[in-house]
Amino acid sequence: MTPKTLALAGALILATAGAAAAHITLETGEAPAGGAYKAVLRVGHGCEGKATTAVRVQIPDGVIDAKPMPKPGWTLETTTGAYAEPVELWGETLTEGVREIAWSGGELPDDWYDEFTFRARLTDGLAGQTVYFPVVQECGETVTRWIGIPAEGQDAEDIEEPAPSLNVTTAVTQ
Repeated sequence: MTPKTLALAGALILATAGAAAAHITLETGEAPAGGAYKAVLRVGHGCEGKATTAVRVQIPDGVIDAKPMPKPGWTLETTTGAYAEPVELWGETLTEGVREIAWSGGELPDDWYDEFTFRARLTDGLAGQTVYFPVVQECGETVTRWIGIPAEGQDAEDIEEPAPSLNVTTAVTQ
């Protein structure tokens, strides 16, 4: 092996090791405030070798107008609730919206990969923040809670079951 090939192989191993440890992640980990965001939750495995049968995601404060994408073979449900504070959208004041999305009744074998998608808007107030989307993954009777959110100064990689995170950047003006 040449030194260049060896270096590339090492980089690939490090990159895939980080992705494997992440478990349920967002496909796009950065987005600007004040605009639409397509959230794609990547589910790379089941729970303790069992097939995934349900995925529930909590919509954090500042993320509004969430609309899930249906998945063939899965039942889709949303739970609505009050926003932390009223928000303006298209000239209308919104005080509540989708706070949780659940896909259930399907079966994603442990050896397979799939994605669960929804669209939402990121309020301007999120600029410069990291927001977390806690996810509960059910595999029959087995449940994994990807809900860990790092405390200030804590590294997210130190959390055993981290919630998927999104870095919200300042809105780009044109």
